[in-house]
Amino acid sequence: MHIHILGICGTFMGGIAQLAAAAGHRVTGCDANVYPPMSDQLRATGIELIEGYAAAQCALKPDLFVVGNAISRGNALLEAILDQGLPYVSGPQWLADNILQGRWVLGVAGTHGKTTTSSMLAWILEEANLAPGFLIGGVPLNFGVSARLGGTPFFVIEADEYDTAFCDKRSKFIHYRPQTAILNNLEFDHADIFSDLAAIEMQFHHLVRTLPTSGLIVANAGEASLERVLQRGCWTPVEHFNDPAGYRTDGDDASGELILHGSAGEIGRTVWQLSGAHNRANACAALLAARHVGVPFAQGLEALARFGNVKRRMEVRGTVRGITIYDDFAHHPTAIATTVAGLRRKIGQARILAVLEPRSNTMKLGTMKSQLPDSLRESDAIYCYAGNLGWDAGAALASLGERAYVAEDLEVLVERIATAARPGDHILVMSNGGFGGIHDKLLRRLAA
Repeated sequence: MHIHILGICGTFMGGIAQLAAAAGHRVTGCDANVYPPMSDQLRATGIELIEGYAAAQCALKPDLFVVGNAISRGNALLEAILDQGLPYVSGPQWLADNILQGRWVLGVAGTHGKTTTSSMLAWILEEANLAPGFLIGGVPLNFGVSARLGGTPFFVIEADEYDTAFCDKRSKFIHYRPQTAILNNLEFDHADIFSDLAAIEMQFHHLVRTLPTSGLIVANAGEASLERVLQRGCWTPVEHFNDPAGYRTDGDDASGELILHGSAGEIGRTVWQLSGAHNRANACAALLAARHVGVPFAQGLEALARFGNVKRRMEVRGTVRGITIYDDFAHHPTAIATTVAGLRRKIGQARILAVLEPRSNTMKLGTMKSQLPDSLRESDAIYCYAGNLGWDAGAALASLGERAYVAEDLEVLVERIATAARPGDHILVMSNGGFGGIHDKLLRRLAA
């Protein structure tokens, strides 16, 4: 089958393209911005890429157009597909019908931690010789790719609650029908498509309704929102993590120790590369999900000792003159606070220069601007890029006083950070986009 993918350079749709090619389909695709690293990954797979969405692409005459959720009505190619009555389907639906059907799907859902937890889970299964397929919204360092078809029934997927496509406003994860589901946490997010937290809880309820009685839900015991979801109706066994009387993890960031506990006491421990209570909780969820497919806790802990995290999750981009620059995907106030707190525990009293780009649709709307000051309080200095924002970032961060600096010009921001930085500092850059290449700009400026 020849499929043509609209929005192919997004992480999710690019992953679908790679899975389709591995499954033997001819794959072509288009995007408004065909650029590395995804464009390089796709071309290396033999996938032809087209810049833009010209209606003339209908002349390719694929058997099916696969439409990403970034494509909206008014897109020239989409309008031509609709006018000509050509066959099309959403990305999640194509994935469900052609890749996931008949497989043991392990889905990882939640507002935070989906990518890291999915990566941990896939690695635990890999180390247990279960050779899983996976589709993850980032690049696990242990694998070097975001998607793999796999050669066994097991498939790990990052189960996103964002909507499916222009023609299907259900959450993506409704299509996946997992056998094992991790519900990591649940907060309000995606203000561009959800009116409130209750609307997102409804989508999680719809997910729970698709799970079989032979399956397993691994749920965060510390989340009242998830408990509300489960109380609306649940037909699947539930195991909780973050449970003071049950499965939980603790440890020490300085030593890198990770300790797994159950209701009867300590189950096992290991030393690993990650830090922070959030990552220890992610690990507990992954260990429970892996056990559901037959991986003992001891084997899972051994695998986590060799887990190398995910690109753009506290990734060190370089150190110049004793100044370390990190790249992190944090873009929700809770994730920002967790990331800053994790770095603080790791480095002690050294200075943290937090650099933020409020880039997600929710952040651009200003829905969570009032939460930003508290999420950044453990930082010694805060630098915010306010280009293309529809709200006053300076006013939102005013309670932080002279620690906060806001600029609408990226070069001005880089210069200000570089001038303020001194040996021993840690520059924490947080954005869910490329941030104009600020990491390399800072490294060059500091070196100069």
